[in-house]
Amino acid sequence: MKLLRTLSTVKLLLLAAAVAVVAAAGAAIAVAAGGGGPTPPPKPLADALHDALAAPAPEGIAARIRFTNKLFPSGALVGQAGSALMSGASGRLWATNDGRGRLELQSDAGDVQIVWNQEKATVYDASSNTVYSFALPQHQAKQDSGAPPSVAEISDSLAKAAGHAAISDAQPDDVAGQPAYTVAVSPKHDGGLLGSVRLAWDAAQGIPLRIGVYAQGSSSPVLELTATDISYGPVSDAEVNVAPPAGAKTVDLGGLASKGHEQGHDSSAVTGLPAVQAAAGFPVAAPDTLVGLPRQDVRLVGGNTVLVVYGHGLGGIVVAERKADAGSSQPGAMSGLPAVALDGLTAHELATQLGTALEWRANGVETVLAGSLPPAAAEAAARALR
Repeated sequence: MKLLRTLSTVKLLLLAAAVAVVAAAGAAIAVAAGGGGPTPPPKPLADALHDALAAPAPEGIAARIRFTNKLFPSGALVGQAGSALMSGASGRLWATNDGRGRLELQSDAGDVQIVWNQEKATVYDASSNTVYSFALPQHQAKQDSGAPPSVAEISDSLAKAAGHAAISDAQPDDVAGQPAYTVAVSPKHDGGLLGSVRLAWDAAQGIPLRIGVYAQGSSSPVLELTATDISYGPVSDAEVNVAPPAGAKTVDLGGLASKGHEQGHDSSAVTGLPAVQAAAGFPVAAPDTLVGLPRQDVRLVGGNTVLVVYGHGLGGIVVAERKADAGSSQPGAMSGLPAVALDGLTAHELATQLGTALEWRANGVETVLAGSLPPAAAEAAARALR
């Protein structure tokens, strides 16, 4: 927690983006626009998904990729340096069938290299000559027959999911020169600013080939990782086992991902407003409702941070409160972002196409409010907590 507070805003955003890219790249190589090549025959979504899951895994994958990042509007990061993850870039990706991979992004803003295996990931940011290393969550292997779910089982799962999201049919497509299917998923309610997530996969290989995130009302993706060319076959160790420069500064984030996973299942956590107020050691702001959203949960995590959740799903609001360090003049993690006035108090705001976050300090308490909502709504919620 202390380490994250001492990192600059750009470095925090870089790490958040890197985690998202690692997750996307480990499961998929994102898309290129349709190129007028061959497309597969029409097929029901359940059948297309079943065939993808039943396809044998390739020995390895190599692709030329393009990463697009339009998350931050112009001026949102005034005075901040960029990087390939913040501005978008092109590059290469290599992945093996045993959970190892490397993503190399190149741009005028600064190159980034992400290397991962089943246990950890490293992110090298050339713009700051810094390596960030963090452990990946470990999941206990499940015993199963190895057979993919049947078409009937997939159809049943899709029917249940349809109660929460609008799911399109499998649309025949051409992605990176490969016959593919594309599906779009949109939240039916409590989706915040998220419009849809669109995914495409290789019709023959079953490998995901498209992942794009769209904001409400937008016809172009906010985030997209695009493969302009892809091939399947063995990938050498030298292509995925690449060390950062010897002289780079190293920041070891340890097992943050694993710790966060464990905390989410901590049965001993302090929950409920009365218990949290008694244990927190500072005045907790947790009204019954916040801008019309009912309070859903209050808990003390990490021994010193109170999390309060309002509303449901992506349309909810999360408030994190902690006692400020006595006598500390250390600026907050968002102190380099644009300032906004909250009834006589100055807060710092990160506004994106998918949501808004605000950070402020008052009466000895540091507060961060975040949600998938526009800046005006987030600022109204922050004022209601004052």
